[in-house]
Amino acid sequence: MSVFLASPASGARPSPARREDSAITLISVGCLRPHRLVRVAGALALLLLSGSPESARAQEGTGPPIRAMLLAEDERIDLDGRVEESAWERATAIRDFTQQEPVEGGPPSQETEVRVAYDRNNLYIAAILFDDPDRILARQRARDAFLFTDDRFAWVLDTFRDGRTGYYFETNAAGVLSDGLVSGGGRGGGGGGGGFGGFNRSWDGIWDVRTARRDDGWSAEIRIPFRTLNFNPEDSSWGINFQRSIRRNNEEVLWRGYRRNEGLNRLVFAGELAGLEGLSQGIGLEAVASGIGSWRHTPGDADPTTFPRDLSLDLNYSVTPSLRASFSVNTDFAEVESDQRRVNLTRFPLRFPERRDFFLEGSSVFTFAPRSGPQPFFSRRIGIEGGQQVPIDYGLRLTGQFAGVDLGFYRMGTGTHSYLSETELEDPASPRPEDFLRFERESFTVARARVPLLEQSSIGAIYSQRTTAADSLGFAPVDRHTLGADLDYRTRSFLGRNNFEVEAFVVWNSNPDPTTTRSFQDLSAWGGRINFPNDIWSGHVSYREFGDDYSPAVGFVQRNDFRRVEPRIGWSPRPAIDWIRQLQFSVQLRNLWELGTGILEEQEIQLNALDIDFESGDNLSLEAVRTYEFLDRSFEISDGIDIAAGDYTNWEYRFRGRTTSRRPVSVRGGVNYGGFWSGERARVDVNANFRPNPGINFETGFERNAVALPEGTFVTNLYRLEGNWDPTPWIGFTNQFQYDDVSRVLGLFMRFRWILKPGNDLFLVYTHNWRNLESGLLDRPTDPEWLQLQTLSRGGAVKLNYTYRF
Repeated sequence: MSVFLASPASGARPSPARREDSAITLISVGCLRPHRLVRVAGALALLLLSGSPESARAQEGTGPPIRAMLLAEDERIDLDGRVEESAWERATAIRDFTQQEPVEGGPPSQETEVRVAYDRNNLYIAAILFDDPDRILARQRARDAFLFTDDRFAWVLDTFRDGRTGYYFETNAAGVLSDGLVSGGGRGGGGGGGGFGGFNRSWDGIWDVRTARRDDGWSAEIRIPFRTLNFNPEDSSWGINFQRSIRRNNEEVLWRGYRRNEGLNRLVFAGELAGLEGLSQGIGLEAVASGIGSWRHTPGDADPTTFPRDLSLDLNYSVTPSLRASFSVNTDFAEVESDQRRVNLTRFPLRFPERRDFFLEGSSVFTFAPRSGPQPFFSRRIGIEGGQQVPIDYGLRLTGQFAGVDLGFYRMGTGTHSYLSETELEDPASPRPEDFLRFERESFTVARARVPLLEQSSIGAIYSQRTTAADSLGFAPVDRHTLGADLDYRTRSFLGRNNFEVEAFVVWNSNPDPTTTRSFQDLSAWGGRINFPNDIWSGHVSYREFGDDYSPAVGFVQRNDFRRVEPRIGWSPRPAIDWIRQLQFSVQLRNLWELGTGILEEQEIQLNALDIDFESGDNLSLEAVRTYEFLDRSFEISDGIDIAAGDYTNWEYRFRGRTTSRRPVSVRGGVNYGGFWSGERARVDVNANFRPNPGINFETGFERNAVALPEGTFVTNLYRLEGNWDPTPWIGFTNQFQYDDVSRVLGLFMRFRWILKPGNDLFLVYTHNWRNLESGLLDRPTDPEWLQLQTLSRGGAVKLNYTYRF
């Protein structure tokens, strides 16, 4: 058992499991042998590719475009949210919005008007959202807030008009700035359902919005500099789409792509923005300078109190309007929030999301077979080791399109770094030399290319190299290389108007130990997936093999040495019951065999017995899971408690629920109960949000695992408390406490952010980590000495970012 405050940096190879026979044979291996699966998938993909129309968009049509109005040289948009300028009267207004939820194809309950204009340097969008002013919900004010609590106006820009990658923006009546990057064709329906692609909300673009309340609703004016976007200036039209959410009705309306199989973030269904000519990105040079001053105190260090300070510089240059290069010196991420802590009761490492801006810009191009999980590139392998930041001396990034091909490139260099290992936590005041881990300088190279095919499909390749400098003894690991290729086929016109996807990949990494002979199968991973992601009926079948020594040096792998088959089918009817929006039922099977012997080591039957989406936005679900696992060796699940090698078959029952987030108080959580290895486990998790006033949000989280095994019993508790106060969308305070009784570390993260103007930010950050010397945080509240905390580290930082565009 372990707890993680940050993603593990290593793709440690887990121990394989073995067994001579299976308890239940769900799928015959002979029916899905690798060569047969490849032939079937290849033939199917070839048939679909050869039979697809050149453009399903041209075949189906998406309605007339919206034409952007060019402002006269003496015209200006005063960004105040009121939509009162005479220029807006000349712009064409679109009003043909359609319901997606609750009535697909129905008329919206409220009218919406959207206009688009532009000048040489900026794109302007004006929206009037008619409504009862007393019923508008606008509780969120934080930058990048999730607006599932509020009425919102959202839009996407497909600047290359390729239906694959683009930009996502949203705001509410309080003027929140939230944005993200869409990749892999985007996700499913605008209402939030479906997992059809990548969507990264951590990207922060430079743009501006102002909103105003009206007697007949609210309005917004948006300005997006063309320098924020990558695009081809020779194209006079982009993909664009708009969506409005009316929370009290749990209602979603869209301009285009209103069907439930479509949605805002599926860019192929976007409408057309026409009339864009003479756009400018200036000379294409952007400089982002950052200054940081900090204080660090770590008891037990030879120099416990230090005052690090530095300057960093990011230079961004548009090599072409659609291809951007970036160079960073002394890259710093002091303002990045802490990862949410998790207790890990499995044998495998956990993956944490990337939060650093430098790795988020243009990150969509590095998406590689995302549903199959080979992940040959994981950016958190650069500059993070053992949950500790390693100094990044320099970074070079190139992202965008050239001749219609999506390109991505990194060249990064990290410095030497030493930190105290977890064993030091037992006695922070007296560290031993062996408690200090040292990492030598490293350089990383990652290159990615993706060639578009047909309307939504693509074929791509990826390469990475990791080089480590020699240590004090002169030893240097061999350079580690990874090479892979992937196919992503998508159509929206399968057997009529259905979505259909085929994914295939192969990846190989070099031998980390040349003294040992390893085969291509040992060092590679490959597989495929056929997906039918639609509203009423959905399903997939996938096959993958990960070799015994598949472990990309700049990637992330939870486990290897397996062959896995996974079919799933789901049925989601919409009954004619006023208070129920949709029911969901599904069954998923998974068999996983050890590669060398073909012995079954894991089998899972997952039955979604009932999942109810209520018209109110509330949800309840009940699930039963039967799991079989075989261990060929024991492992320690908790201090002094080992799970012995052998067969384990268990049933677990999961009940989950959530209340709609539009209410001032909302709750989500669940209970799991059932067999767990040789005994039983009861798991409870609860998260509650309190929003007493606009701009104020408190969130509490609690997770408890009570495990009873013949070998011993143990309990884990994890607590989280987070408070946010955002008096305006430009100023925000964040406070976060996290504690778990496995690591017994109490962590505090505090941050003040002031957006002086988009691109210019002031951050004040304070962090403090304590070790609880007792067994639990809340175990003995009647004892005056029940809580004994010892400081592990603390520190503060002041950081100022300034962006200048030429």
